[in-house]
Amino acid sequence: MKSLACTLAGALWVWLPLILCWPSPALRATGREPQTTVAIRGGDFLINGQPTCAGRTWRGRRMEGLLLNARLVQGIFDDRNAATAAQWAYPDTGRWDPDRNTSEFIQAMPLWRRHGLLAFTINFQGGSPQGYSRDQPWHNSAFEADGSLRADYRDRLRRILDRADELGMVAIVGFFYFGQDQRLADEAAVLRATDNATRWLLEGGWRNLLIEIDNECNVSAYDHAILRPDRVAELITRVQGMARDGRRFLVSTSYGGGSIPRENVVKAADFLLLHGNGVGNPAKITDMIAKTRAVPGYRGQPIVFNEDDHFDFEKPLNNFVAAVTEHVSWGFFDYRLKGEGFAEGYQSVPVDWGLSSARKRGFFKLVAEMSGSQP
Repeated sequence: MKSLACTLAGALWVWLPLILCWPSPALRATGREPQTTVAIRGGDFLINGQPTCAGRTWRGRRMEGLLLNARLVQGIFDDRNAATAAQWAYPDTGRWDPDRNTSEFIQAMPLWRRHGLLAFTINFQGGSPQGYSRDQPWHNSAFEADGSLRADYRDRLRRILDRADELGMVAIVGFFYFGQDQRLADEAAVLRATDNATRWLLEGGWRNLLIEIDNECNVSAYDHAILRPDRVAELITRVQGMARDGRRFLVSTSYGGGSIPRENVVKAADFLLLHGNGVGNPAKITDMIAKTRAVPGYRGQPIVFNEDDHFDFEKPLNNFVAAVTEHVSWGFFDYRLKGEGFAEGYQSVPVDWGLSSARKRGFFKLVAEMSGSQP
């Protein structure tokens, strides 16, 4: 017995340092500890336990707790349709390169952060690479038809999320897009894709993520009923029910321009996502916010515009200003207008991710002013 006890004690002595030094689950998944966490307290967003823009006011408006953001959904874009892929060619090389696109996205991120941008939307299925499209024949999806995740999309997204974590930024990660949800074979594939994406993000250890189930759930183009308004809350609660080491993601879904969230989503979601597309009058932004707060089931969640294609940033009143006046976060949707060149638009592919146009500089100038940043 004594010999066995000595043997066990010796084995424990050998293994104890390894047990005590065994990395956390987050470290095992990503190779390093996460640096940035996002949380909600009342109607405010917190980063690393502190309200965003802590103590900041701008023109008498409280900026504390707001999540200034931009729609930058094409950071992992690719096109598997040989008939359409050539149209995304870079003007300097004459060819499309998804890895270049992600690398240049990452190179621009510190510049966005220095101007005070705290969050961006990035999607597993992107958005229209033309800004707006009647038909979307290209194939841009991180999901296979059965709902499994593609390794190349995963790797590009991992690089972006790691850099966001290092910079203290939040990523609003969208799962499905109405121009590409048809790439999934059936509802069972949508459920598998939801589970696979959520599980992979949890295993990655990132704590700086918000989840957007699908972009504009009330758009009639969605093929799968579970992605539409009547049932999308099922996916919100499904993702909320998945946890790792006691943590889960904050989850919502968005609605098309000018639309007000339905009661089922308001009751289920951790935060509410609105879009200002087609809402040209800032007073109507204010009205949207009031109507959203009046939906039965609203309990004070923060409201975020994470898509609005209006600017007028030099004017004293615009959609951005109208939103923050009501203590609502706002995000810029910038696409290449007819006749514009490569420098314009953050959604139109190929993308120049820098502050390469007057419209981009106008947005970031206002972000810097509101946040108190000095780039």
